Amino acid sequence: MAEEKNKLNQTNNNQQEEWEERVVEIKRTSKKTKGGNRIGFTALVVVGDGKGKVGFALEKARDVASAIKKAMRKAKKNTIVIPLKESRTIPHQVEVKFKAARVMMKPGRKGTGLIAGSVVRTIAEVAGIEDLTAKILGTNNKYANVQAVFKGFSLLKK
Repeated sequence: MAEEKNKLNQTNNNQQEEWEERVVEIKRTSKKTKGGNRIGFTALVVVGDGKGKVGFALEKARDVASAIKKAMRKAKKNTIVIPLKESRTIPHQVEVKFKAARVMMKPGRKGTGLIAGSVVRTIAEVAGIEDLTAKILGTNNKYANVQAVFKGFSLLKK
């Protein structure tokens, strides 16, 4: 009986360890109330397994740690699978627009590396993409850029 519990705990630990988690952005928010200012935080988080499976979430809480935990939990539930070519790059070029954010992503030759800025680089690293060229146009809003990148990844076909 005790051995079975240990095995279950080990499998749960292995499942938790396989996700790479990155905090993209933390913002401090403030709300005016009768008693004064009520401070809160929002956390934008990206998770990936290094094999093409990635997810993201934006969550709010009264403190930073709680916001990050909530976002991690939600991001692991809302994942997509990126079809990887030779398990190192995307299969074809994609250009996506989400609101004001525009993202262009191109597959890279072997050895190219990640030529991408901020959000695209973070998502590609946790997804396990090694060779990619990308450009973010339009806005610096990280949430809109993450949405655009995920929209682009969901449009990829093998």
